[in-house]
Amino acid sequence: MTRTEPLRDIRTTPRRKVLISGASIAGPALAFWLNRYGFAVTVVEKAGTIRDGGYPIDVRGTALEVVRRMGILPRLRDAHIDLSRLTFLDEEGGKVASVNPHTLTGGVAGQDLEVRRGDLAGALYTAVRDDVEFLFNDSIDTLDQSGHGVDVTFRGGGRRTFDMVFGADGLHSRTREFLFGPEEQFHRYLGYCFAGFTMRNTFGLSHEVMMWNAPGTAAALYAVGDNDEVHAFLPFAHPEPPYDAFRNPEAQRDLVAAVFAEAKWEVPGMLAAMHDADDLFFDAVSQIRMPRWSSGRVALVGDAAYAPSFLTGQGSSLALVGAYMLAISLADRDHAAGFAAYEHNTREFVTLNQDQVGDGDATLFPTTARALEQRNDMLRNLTAMPPAEGRPAHSALTLPEFMPMT
Repeated sequence: MTRTEPLRDIRTTPRRKVLISGASIAGPALAFWLNRYGFAVTVVEKAGTIRDGGYPIDVRGTALEVVRRMGILPRLRDAHIDLSRLTFLDEEGGKVASVNPHTLTGGVAGQDLEVRRGDLAGALYTAVRDDVEFLFNDSIDTLDQSGHGVDVTFRGGGRRTFDMVFGADGLHSRTREFLFGPEEQFHRYLGYCFAGFTMRNTFGLSHEVMMWNAPGTAAALYAVGDNDEVHAFLPFAHPEPPYDAFRNPEAQRDLVAAVFAEAKWEVPGMLAAMHDADDLFFDAVSQIRMPRWSSGRVALVGDAAYAPSFLTGQGSSLALVGAYMLAISLADRDHAAGFAAYEHNTREFVTLNQDQVGDGDATLFPTTARALEQRNDMLRNLTAMPPAEGRPAHSALTLPEFMPMT
C-alpha cells in the first residue's frame, strides 16, 4: 500500500545510528535506502571485501523497479547474461531437448536480468560505499538490548551502541540465532543439496547451460560468456540436511563424490575439478519460514528472514524488495511501528514467492526414473510455459513511492 502522508522533517533530529550485518545483496541495498532517509549507517562484513564472481542470479519483477530507482539498472543491463540455450541430457549423455531458457522459466526476454552474483553485489556496493561506513573482516559477537539501544560487541574487539541492528547475513544467519535461537526451528528443508564451483571451460560452451540428469542427481555446466571458465553445479536428493557438512569443506567434497561416484557424462571430470576448486559453495536447498522478522530493535531482511531457495529463482529479488520495504517502513516511524509495517506490507509477497516451490520433487531434478521420463517428455513437447493466471508472483507487489527527505 502506497503511503501518501508527507515525510516529517527528520533533519532537525539526531541521525538514527544503525548497524547492518552482511554486505552481499540485502545489506548494501538496505544501507542505500536507509542512508537516503537520513540514517547513519554502518555495515559489518566478515569477509575482507565484497565477494566477486559467484553463480548467476535473477532479478525479476518488482525487484527490477528497485534497482531502477537505485540508478544501477543500466550497469546491470550491461552485465546481463544473455543465455541462448538450455540443453538437457539423459543418463547416458544423449540429448533430450534444447530449449530457450525463457520458454522454461516464464521469464520476459529484454526485461528480466540474469547477472553474476558478484556483479550485482559490486553494483550495490559502488552505489553506497561513499555514503556509509563498511567494516570488513569483522562480525557481531554479542547483542544486548537491555538499554535504550542495541549494545554491540564485535569479534575484532570494538564496542558500539546503535538505535537499530539489521541481520542481512544470509540463510545461516548468526543474527537470527542471537534473536530467535537455532536455525533448525525455521529451516524448511526441500530434500536436496548442491555443490557449486568454477572450472575450466574445455567443452566449447558459450552463453548456454548443459544439464545432465539421473534419478535423484543432476549435473550442470553453466557458461555465462565466452571466457575459459564455466560454473559447475551438482544438485542431488538427500533425505536429511547434512548439518555436519555445512562448515566442513572436506566433508562436503566427500559427500558429493560418494553420491556421484557412478555418474556418467562429464561428471567424473567435474568431481576432479571440485576437489581442486578454491571457490566451492555447498548448501542445502531450503527455505527460512519465520512467524516474525524482528525482536525489539533488531530485524532481519533477505535470506536471513525468508530465504525462498534457489528453486524459485527469487532469492536476490526478495532481498532487494525486502530491503526497500524495510527502509521505507522506517522512514518516518520508530522501530516498533516500522518493523510492524514492514511485515504487514511485505509478508504476502514473500509467502507468494516462497510457495512457488510447491510440494514434492523439483521439476528440474526428479528423484525417480518415472518422474524423470515424465519431465523429459514434457521438455520434448515444450513450446512455451502456459501463462500464469493473474499477476506473476515476482511482480505481485507495487512498491510505495520513495519519499525524499523534506
